[in-house]
Amino acid sequence: MNEPVIDLTSINAVVFDTDGVVTDTARGHAAAWKHVFDAFLRGRSEPFDIRYDYLRHVDGRPRLDGIRAFLGARGITLPEGSPEDEPGAATVHGLGLAKDEIFMGQVEKYGVAAFPSTVALLHELRQRGARTAAVSASLHGRKLVTSAGVMRLFDLLVDGNDAALMNLPGKPDPALFLEAARRLALPAARVAVVDAALPGVEAGRKGAFGLVVAVAREGAAAAELRAAGAEVVVSDLAELMIRGKVPPV
Repeated sequence: MNEPVIDLTSINAVVFDTDGVVTDTARGHAAAWKHVFDAFLRGRSEPFDIRYDYLRHVDGRPRLDGIRAFLGARGITLPEGSPEDEPGAATVHGLGLAKDEIFMGQVEKYGVAAFPSTVALLHELRQRGARTAAVSASLHGRKLVTSAGVMRLFDLLVDGNDAALMNLPGKPDPALFLEAARRLALPAARVAVVDAALPGVEAGRKGAFGLVVAVAREGAAAAELRAAGAEVVVSDLAELMIRGKVPPV
């Protein structure tokens, strides 16, 4: 296992996934998904298991992709429907709209918190000359990062709105991470990615990034994250050390 270090003599920028890495929102997402899926699955299948189903099928994927992946794993096929469906309708869009309604209701009521260790790491990276970017599959990515009060710590953000405009595929495809690297004007080999979800770690490996760091918070299996392509696995970013400085241009 590699030492938990980012060496800034070879890595010049770090791209952070948002949910579960920057913002403490993964639990809210998981709870919203459980509420929606359990209501739909009643009489059809076993309840949604946060520790298994969320991590393997939903976490880190665009909302509709997560629905398709989870239902596919249960052998259930639904019509796609449309964005005009009623929230909770028995369509892919209907379930997605219900989840979004519940999750954003939580955000409006309780706000969004950033992980203190991530904030400290971002400050240190920038003090040492590294560039930073945030990536989110969510259409609300910018709102969540702004609500957490940390947008100023990133040079740029690529979220679900950018993905929709540019027709970028979701993780485990590396397109979102690669777009962030492109906007930073750096080759992937000079960029580290940090993610907490299996599809995001796999995306980092597929994109041939210089370093793939996984955050194995509660419920996440470090062994699975390593198998997906993580070179460094930590339980919290406070464990990650920074070495050196980015050489001046």
